[in-house]
Amino acid sequence: MFFIFSKVLSFIMNLLLWVFAFLLIALFSKNVKRKRKFLLIGIIALYIFSNPLVINFVSWCWDIREINVPADKKYTCAIVLGGFSSDDGNGGGFFNGAADRFIQGVRLQRTGQVSHILVTGGNGLLMPSAFREGDWTREQLKEMQVPDSCILSESKSRNTIENAAFSKVVLQQHKLKGPYLLVTSAFHMRRSMMIFKKQGVDVIAYPCNFSSRRFAVSFDDFLPNAGALAGWGTYIKEAIGYVVTRYFK
Repeated sequence: MFFIFSKVLSFIMNLLLWVFAFLLIALFSKNVKRKRKFLLIGIIALYIFSNPLVINFVSWCWDIREINVPADKKYTCAIVLGGFSSDDGNGGGFFNGAADRFIQGVRLQRTGQVSHILVTGGNGLLMPSAFREGDWTREQLKEMQVPDSCILSESKSRNTIENAAFSKVVLQQHKLKGPYLLVTSAFHMRRSMMIFKKQGVDVIAYPCNFSSRRFAVSFDDFLPNAGALAGWGTYIKEAIGYVVTRYFK
């Protein structure tokens, strides 16, 4: 139920959907005053939410950027959260824009900072296909010459809450002691850390896939940008998930 609720809520909070609604009201309204009002609201909202300066500020405030992991310290496992690969429609997968999660997991294992990699992720679609990220990633790790004995995976989880619950079971089954390095995108780390700690999994943040840059202003920051508009969906989803998980789960 929570899984379906989160999907519906994310759809309702789609900013572009609201801007589109305002413009539709302006287009079809016969009241001139109302038409102008909603047209102005739609244009202003579209400009604000497509402004790189605004989304970069939100990203800078929200993202967990610090990596407090001594280079000489060893850990039993890096928990790599799924979401870095997508279904190719032919039974396989491909790396998407969050592939840095995979890269950092491999790097940690290959440099000896962790002995094991646990990839957690199934298929988070409301109407899932047969693609399971954990299974697909296991094969990719083998191709990267990561020993099979060092690879752990689970492919049933559909969201971060299930990532934490199922990862805990796998770690207990293999008797790996914490703390563990939690590898996920910087924008996703705040919520992920809270969820894993609520599940009693001792984790240390190892953020990657950074989206914000050094906070500086340029002329381009005042121009509408489609990428900035797309970024709001990510942060709204994270904020809603954080509040719901903290106070209702």
